[in-house]
Amino acid sequence: MKKCLPFLDHDLQNSGPQYLEDLATGYWFSEILFTSVEMDIFSRLEPKGASLNDLSGSLLVDPMALSRLLDALSSISLITKDGDRYCNTGISHEYLVTGKKDYQGGSILWRRYLQSSWAGLADCLKAGGRVDYGQQDKPSARNRRIKHYMRAMDSIAKTKTGEILGYFEGVALKGRLLDVGAGSGAFAASFIKQYPGMRATLLDLPDILKHTKEAMEEQGFGRQIQYLAGNILEQWPIKKKSFDLVVLSNIIHAYSEAELPHILKMATDTLKNNGLLLIHDFFSEHYPEKAALTDLNMFINTYNGRVFSSSFINGQLAQLGLSHTIFAPLKTDTAVLFTSANAETIRTLKIDSFDQLLVRIKAIGFKKICRLKAEEIQLADWTGIKCRFGCDRYNSLNCRPNSMPKEKTGAIIREYRHALLLEGEPPTRDFQKRVLEAEREAFLSGYHKTFSFWAGPCSICVTCASDGNCRNTAHTRPSMEGAGIDVFETARRAGAKVRTLRSRTDYIKYFGLILLD
Repeated sequence: MKKCLPFLDHDLQNSGPQYLEDLATGYWFSEILFTSVEMDIFSRLEPKGASLNDLSGSLLVDPMALSRLLDALSSISLITKDGDRYCNTGISHEYLVTGKKDYQGGSILWRRYLQSSWAGLADCLKAGGRVDYGQQDKPSARNRRIKHYMRAMDSIAKTKTGEILGYFEGVALKGRLLDVGAGSGAFAASFIKQYPGMRATLLDLPDILKHTKEAMEEQGFGRQIQYLAGNILEQWPIKKKSFDLVVLSNIIHAYSEAELPHILKMATDTLKNNGLLLIHDFFSEHYPEKAALTDLNMFINTYNGRVFSSSFINGQLAQLGLSHTIFAPLKTDTAVLFTSANAETIRTLKIDSFDQLLVRIKAIGFKKICRLKAEEIQLADWTGIKCRFGCDRYNSLNCRPNSMPKEKTGAIIREYRHALLLEGEPPTRDFQKRVLEAEREAFLSGYHKTFSFWAGPCSICVTCASDGNCRNTAHTRPSMEGAGIDVFETARRAGAKVRTLRSRTDYIKYFGLILLD
């Protein structure tokens, strides 16, 4: 099935200008969403849909013009048509209807608010940073912006905390929580609802905190919440070692590399000896396209903000004595770093060790990782013919006919249940080194049987032994093709995209295979 937003899943092997055309018209998609949310169209379709005449009458718009917008919304699966009635799809019913628990309208309209700033990207590039348009920082404008921003972040936080709380399943959380840069207080609120025995302190700037207090009191939070006004770039008015859980949610990307050490040190100082620091944010390793665009958004709309890599943050935390850290990507565009000075604190979290392995392997430098069952690996006799007739490395060490035959490969694969297909790119030696590193990561994670196949003839050594005796057997592996594996069919079964190349300038994909258990 074709994706509604094909440019979000672009294949580098596809040539032609369609990708550029899709990028250039990307704002068309967001504009119909902005307008529909602003006009509250989705709420008007509840609970049983509405006819074109009823909808145009309530909106006071031209029926034929509205029908064209509704057709566009239908084409991107936000609404559907049943006879003469338009109805919400599941995603719109859940997230785009005013008053719903997980309503995302505030977040969507905040993106529209930022749109005008993006139009000034060229000015920011010339200036080397944010361009101050004056009226933005007048008290009245700032107050409106704070309210708008808090509504947006509140709706986002509510969708994120559900998944984050899952990491604490089985953990009897208690004690004190510090929510740094609390905003609407949604993060702390979710934790207190889940763990009523906890008490939370919300730290933020005074003009933000007054809105925070209003929001929390509307939800019925009383003595469980304390409000602390302060600037996180200054000394925090908090006693050291006084909190069991410290949360930095969507905070660090608003600050510079020079400001970050102070924030992390203040957060670390407030932790009890066995306390846990939770950093929820965008990271360059997870959803890299969105992370890069978020970084650019910070460049345009803040004075110092930027998106960091988790490895950089880990280095900063290690210097502060928080040496036990786990990086947990969410199913959305953000991820969580859990860190503590106590290894046992980290071990209590419910974090899938296999997911952690995938994170570490992806960080080695692969474009994509696909999971597959060992039985899905396709073997074929024709691969040997391709090696003998068409490859100038035939009869080299570890290549046909000196590699394992297809029958032996099949026998080995039958001893495994699961595998990973690794997608990368040339140079060959670099790719093969990454495959070896990935195999080692799997072994260190407890997969003692792990074994890898890679792309192409062995290129690990600069010069291959001329006497026919490999001097580097520890670091050589068979190629997938040479061992009788049909790379094209196996890749397709795993969900990867691959095709034959039409010219030498086409983008080249390499594939490696790791048998796990």
